[in-house]
Formats: sequence, C-alpha cells, structure tokens
Amino acid sequence: MAEELTKLLADLKEKEALDLTKKSLEEGKDPMEIMVAAREGMKIVGARFAEEVYFIPDLVFSGKILKGIAQLAEPFLKKDMENQGERVGKIVIGTVEGDIHDIGKDLVVFMLDISGYEVFDLGIDVPKQKFIDAIKETGCKVVGLSGFLTLAYDSMKETVDAIKEAGLRDQIKVMIGGGQIDEQIMDYTGADAYGQDAMEAVELANQWYGV
Repeated sequence: MAEELTKLLADLKEKEALDLTKKSLEEGKDPMEIMVAAREGMKIVGARFAEEVYFIPDLVFSGKILKGIAQLAEPFLKKDMENQGERVGKIVIGTVEGDIHDIGKDLVVFMLDISGYEVFDLGIDVPKQKFIDAIKETGCKVVGLSGFLTLAYDSMKETVDAIKEAGLRDQIKVMIGGGQIDEQIMDYTGADAYGQDAMEAVELANQWYGV
C-alpha cells in the first residue's frame, strides 16, 4: 500500500490516492504509515519541481492531494492520541508578511496538533509584531515561519531580527519551511533549523521539547 500511495501522490493522481487512503484506513492500516507514504510522495514532487519537470501549479495541486489524505487520516490519528493527556508544548506558527500561501502551513499545524502540541496558528501575511505579541502571550518555546515565495526569505529574516530586538530570541527556537528552503536560507534568516515537510517540523519540535 505504502509504495502505491507514494507513487499515486507523486504522479498527482488525486482520486486514486484518496480512494487508496480511504480503503487502507477502513482496512485498519496504521494512519501514520499512510502519512509517511504521502511524505515520500511529496519528496518526489519536490525533486521533480527542482528538475523543472513540475511547476508551481503542480506543487499546489500536490499540496491539495496531501491535504485530502491528511483530512481522511485525521480522525484515526486523533483516536490514537486520545490517551495522550496534557499537551507536549506550545508552538506559534504563521506564513510571514507578504506571502499568502497556507497549504504547507496548514499541514504543519495539523501534524503538530495530532502529535500533541498546542498550536497557535496566526494565519497568512503575518506582520512581525504579531509574532512577537504571540510569543509573549503564549510563552511558547518554538516559532514556525512559513513562506512559499522567494520574497518570504527577507520577511523571515526581518521577523527573526524583530524577535531578537524584542529581547525574545534567546528563549525560543525558530524553524522555517516552505518553497525551496535550504541551509543557506536558514543561515540568511537567522533561524535555528528548517524542515522540508510537516513531519520534519514535528521531529524538530520533538527534539526541542525533549519528547
């Protein structure tokens, strides 16, 4: 099932991917395995985009398919979390100022939520001050900055700089993600780490919260 789902998502076969997901869940397959398979499919999509086989509309469509898979898996994932008890920690996340893309951010929010985190989603086109206010109000230890467009890199840097100027940088970790984020962009923005997908964001949060 996993390899087939990975291929269907990578090939942008929406109906087939969703039908297989539904069937697999009904048969009692592990919902996290389904999400891992979808993650692998998205990696292939990303590689094809880098090779200019796929373009931005394909990326957006793949995100739509992934979101559909996540929505089908959500009730099963949350059922697995019923006995979790208290939340692991607090995370503030938003798409930075100047960018209005939210598919990637929404998936990160979803995965963090079902992984036990209390997530404060600030939405899209979020100004620097709103991040600062949210950090103060929530007492979070982790902030996620999302951005798909290249112009978001400057906005991410400005947001991290503003957090530093507000005297809050030492008490939080900053992760960035979206688009073609890499280590060079991470260094430019001043973030602590970057994630290629929602599951990597969870891994970073777990690392920083000691889960």
